[in-house]
Amino acid sequence: MDALKQGSDALFILLGGIMVLAMHAGFAFLELGTVRKKNQVNALVKILVDFSVSTVVYFAVGYSVAYGTHFFVGAESLAAKNGYELVKFFFLLTFAAAIPAIISGGIAERARFYPQLLATAVVVGLIYPFFEGIAWNQAWGVQAWIKASTGDEFHDFAGSVVVHAVGGWIALPAVLVLGARSNRYRKDGAVSAHPPSNIPFLALGAWILTVGWFGFNVMSAQTIDKISGLVAVNSLMAMVGGTLVALIMGKNDPGFVHNGPLAGLVAVCAGSDLMHPLGALVVGGIAGAIFVVMFTLTQNRWKIDDVLGVWPLHGLCGTWGGVAAGIFGSKALGGLGGVNLSAQLMGTLLGVAWALIGGWVTYSAIRAAIGLRLSQEEEFEGADQTAHRIGATPEREVNW
Repeated sequence: MDALKQGSDALFILLGGIMVLAMHAGFAFLELGTVRKKNQVNALVKILVDFSVSTVVYFAVGYSVAYGTHFFVGAESLAAKNGYELVKFFFLLTFAAAIPAIISGGIAERARFYPQLLATAVVVGLIYPFFEGIAWNQAWGVQAWIKASTGDEFHDFAGSVVVHAVGGWIALPAVLVLGARSNRYRKDGAVSAHPPSNIPFLALGAWILTVGWFGFNVMSAQTIDKISGLVAVNSLMAMVGGTLVALIMGKNDPGFVHNGPLAGLVAVCAGSDLMHPLGALVVGGIAGAIFVVMFTLTQNRWKIDDVLGVWPLHGLCGTWGGVAAGIFGSKALGGLGGVNLSAQLMGTLLGVAWALIGGWVTYSAIRAAIGLRLSQEEEFEGADQTAHRIGATPEREVNW
C-alpha cells in the first residue's frame, strides 16, 4: 500500500505540473493577442525561453533557497519514492516560472531580449524563492513570528500572494524603470490607444490559463490524500464571478471579459481550500472589479504603460486574495477557519514589500549596467524584426 500511495502521489503532482506547464502556452497567447503585430513572435519566444532559463536556475539555485535541499546527488537517491521529490520540483518550478511570464506582459514591446533573461535568472533564483520559503517552508522563522503575533500563520494555499502578488509587484517597478512605449502618452495629454492585435488569440490564451488553473489550485494539495473538491468548485465560482463582473463593468469589452476569469482565479488561490463557494464567488467578483477599475486608471489617468495590466491583474488581485482568505476563510462567513485577517495582512504586506524592493533593485541595476530598453528605432520596427528577424505573418515569399 505504501508503494501504491507513493506512485499515486508522484502521478498526482506530475499531472499538476503538466497542467501548469500548459498554462505557459496561455501566457504566450494572451500576450501575443494583446501586443501589436510587430511584437507577436517576440511574445511567443520570450515565454518559452524564460521558462527554460527558469528551469535551470530554479534547479540549481532557487529550489535550494526556498526549501534548503538540492539535487546534486546520485540518480539512485533522486529516484526514491517513485521520484516524488523530482516531480514536486517540476510542479513548483511551473509556479516559479510564472513570475517572469507575468512580468513579460507588463514590459512587452520595448524591453531588450537578453537583459530580460538576466532579470529572469535573478528573480527565479533569488527573489521569488526567498519569499516562497517563508510562506511555504517555514523559512527564517517568519511564519512562527506571525503565528506568535496573531494566533495563526499566514495562509496562501496556491499562491495568490506567493506567485501572483509577488509577480505583479515585481512587474510594477520593471514597467516604471522601462518607461512607457514611444508615443503612448503625448505632451499635450493625449493617449494613443494600442488595441489588442488579435482577440481570438487573446481569448485562447485566457482559456488555456483558466483550464490549467484547476491544476494550479487543486494539485497544490501535493499528495492525493489531501485533494479537495472544495478547491475545484471554489476556483470555478471565483472564475465566473470575475467574468460576470468584468463583463458588466467593462461594458462588454472582450479584453476585460477574458481577463475577468483570470482576476477571479488569482484572488481565490490563497483561500480556495477554506472558503464557501458563495464566498469564492464574491471574492472573484470583487477581483474582476479591481482589474477593470485599476487597469483603466493605470493606463489612462496615471499613465503607467503596463501593456497586459499585470500589476492590476496579478499584483492587486493577488493582494486582495491574500487578504480575502482571512475574511472569507473564517467560520463566520461559512469557511473552515484557521485563518485570521491580521496574519493575512502581515504576510501579504511582507510579500508586496519584498517584491517591490527586489523588482526595483533588479531592473534598475540591469538598466544601469547593460541597458534594458530597445532603441527608439528598434521599438518602431518591432521586437520581432529586431530580436528574431522575422514577423508573425511575413508579407512576401522569397524570390530566387
